[in-house]
Amino acid sequence: MNIAIAQIKPVKGDIPANIEKHITFINLAAVLKADSIFFPELSLTGYEPELSKNLAVDINDNRFDEFQELSDLKSIAIGVGVPTVNKTGIRISMIIFQSKQPRTIYSKQQLHEDEFPYFESGNQQILINQKIAPAICYESLQINHAEKAVDQGAQIYIASVAKSQNGINKAYEHYPKVAKKYKMTVLMSNCVGECDNFVSAGFSSVWNKEGKLITHFNNEQEGIIIFNTETEKVTKQTI
Repeated sequence: MNIAIAQIKPVKGDIPANIEKHITFINLAAVLKADSIFFPELSLTGYEPELSKNLAVDINDNRFDEFQELSDLKSIAIGVGVPTVNKTGIRISMIIFQSKQPRTIYSKQQLHEDEFPYFESGNQQILINQKIAPAICYESLQINHAEKAVDQGAQIYIASVAKSQNGINKAYEHYPKVAKKYKMTVLMSNCVGECDNFVSAGFSSVWNKEGKLITHFNNEQEGIIIFNTETEKVTKQTI
């Protein structure tokens, strides 16, 4: 399986502009034979909690129809980050598009305390293609999240994040342990540039099942990393 992670610099609060940027990345991933591509936390808006109330979307928002069309046409699964409206509040979510399938949604189950004023927690773990478990930022550093995902059959862990350098330092300590303990490939997709009240530090990375760091971007690059889970072959392309 060829799994792509994207490292992007979102345009603050501008969903149309970010959709266009996502489409560029998705098309590149498809050309490079990726089976799926995953983007950072809240990639379609930037990580901007204070703006989330006005930016929150419904899962069936027709602005995202082109993602479904690309998924259908190119047989690629796509996971994008966006705040979503729920009956009782707003959630930090990943909307997943799969070829000729209904859209699905995963919402962050474990929030950081700084997020409590803006968001509510999701309550269900999902698996994509029966083996890929999404995790969104803070919760991906909590070992019980990975453990529950593994209990459901996860073999690949996708950490969709918006992390500062301090967060990256914690990730580089935690994710190799998760990979090695559960014999599970871990891929982290981070953004770059200003987010909320911090600077997102990039370093999107891949760790294999033994916890070995296979590859990463730096703190400025935009591009995609494609990792073949069988051969461990890496393809990197900056944009």
